[in-house]
This record gives sequence, C-alpha cells and structure tokens, in this order.
Amino acid sequence: MAVEQTECAKRFARLCTDGYAQGWHEANGGNLTYRMTDADIEACRADFAPRGEWVKMGVQADNLRGAYFMTTGSGKFMRNVADYPAESTGIVEINDAGDAWRIVWGLEGGARPTSEFPTHFMNHSIRLDATNGENRVIYHAHCPNIITLSTLIEPDARTWTRILWQSMTECVIIFPQGVGLVPWMVPGGAAIARETAKLMERYDAVVWTQHGMFVSGNSFDAAFGMMHTIEKSAGLYLAARAANGGKAPEFTISDEQLLQVCRAFDVKANPAFLDGAE
Repeated sequence: MAVEQTECAKRFARLCTDGYAQGWHEANGGNLTYRMTDADIEACRADFAPRGEWVKMGVQADNLRGAYFMTTGSGKFMRNVADYPAESTGIVEINDAGDAWRIVWGLEGGARPTSEFPTHFMNHSIRLDATNGENRVIYHAHCPNIITLSTLIEPDARTWTRILWQSMTECVIIFPQGVGLVPWMVPGGAAIARETAKLMERYDAVVWTQHGMFVSGNSFDAAFGMMHTIEKSAGLYLAARAANGGKAPEFTISDEQLLQVCRAFDVKANPAFLDGAE
C-alpha cells in the first residue's frame, strides 16, 4: 500500500484540511506531526527510501530513539497536503542517539520537516512519558481568537484557564489541566522548544503569545477537537467583552458550577485554577 493510501496518512491530511478551513493556516502557517505506531511503520515501509545526512536538531530525547514521525514540511501549505502529500509532507526517522532526523519518504523537491520540528519533537517526548505513550499527535495552529486574546490578557496560566473554562461549560471537560503560556519568543529553535516542553509536562495545550497554540492528543480527532474548543471559547469571551463595552463579561460560569460539571463527568480539574477544588 502506498503511503498516501494508509489510514494514518488520510487522517493526517484530514486534520490539515480541517484546520485550513477554519482559517488557522494562512500562507504556510502552522504544522502537524504524528508519532507513528509499529503498524503504521510496517504499512509504509515498502515506500521508505532513506536519503541525505542525519540532521541534528539541537535537542535530544532518549525515549524517541528510532521513532518515525509523519510531519508537514517547512514552508509548505496546509491547503495542499491532501492533494500533494509527497510534496507537502514526509516521514522522518530519528537516529539511535535521539538527536537527529533523516527523511525516509516524501518532502520531495528538497523540502525539509517543519521549522518547528524541534518543538514538536520535545513535546512528543514529554507527552509520551506523561501519557504512558498514548499521545501521538502534536498540532500547531495560528488561531485568531487565541492570538487576539494574547494581546489583551497577561500570559498567566491561571488567568487564561479561568477565562476559557468560565466562557463555555464543556471546556473544563476537554482540557481539565488548563492551558500553559509561553511569553513571546522567536519561533523555530531549540530555546522555544525547551520552554514549550516544560509546560507540556503539565498541560495538553500551550499558547505561544501573539503567535498561536500547540495541542497534543491521542488521536488526530482529539488534537483537533481540543484546538477547536479552546479557540471557540476564546472567541466567545472576546465577543462577550466587546458586547459589554470592553469590560470583562459579568455572568460567567462560577467555580461551584465548574466543580459540579467535574463531578458529573468524573473529571479531575487542575485544583490550582479553581477556588474550592478538592
């Protein structure tokens, strides 16, 4: 079976298409990586043709030695992934030292993995340990409501999480640990990768202020759903604030109501972000 016809490649392309349709991927903005399962690797292996030298990332992870990742390409457009997968995406293998990659499929025409690959790589490493290997998807998008909110609200995890939870009832169910925030940094390098990875030890979602957001998930649907939920909640808050003359909304979900939701859905919310949490 050709790589493009495998289930993981189809789901990968579907997320890229859905994100573009939401308006989250202007030009070549945003990126996606997927840590492949053994079954995925075997389904694609016949098409693997390693090429080029090993490329050092500036970061290292023992738990990702020998892993394979499906990744969007640097400078590539999400809108093209479904129609031109071998040009827009690729599969890279990680070396035995866990600090370099090489292309084994796709990224045709001299393309390279996303410039944010070091951040994705470190996030995968952290989330692999934090979820006993269940998280496999890391997704980065330029969500306009999140970016707008970061121009209004200080980059404080408790403040942001409470705004998002209190704006829409089901948010505390979708991201019960809240969201982390990285103050503005130059993207694409090892420094921002390390700062993001520190937060991914505690959170499923991390905001890059004035830039966008990273989320992790066990599946493509879970990752997209979390991004969609957080972005929607930010939009609701901004709309309510605008309708209230620029002031914070007056009638939001209380801490006791959030705790009621947690009890009803057997969710353990981050107690640092709720007054009265057990």
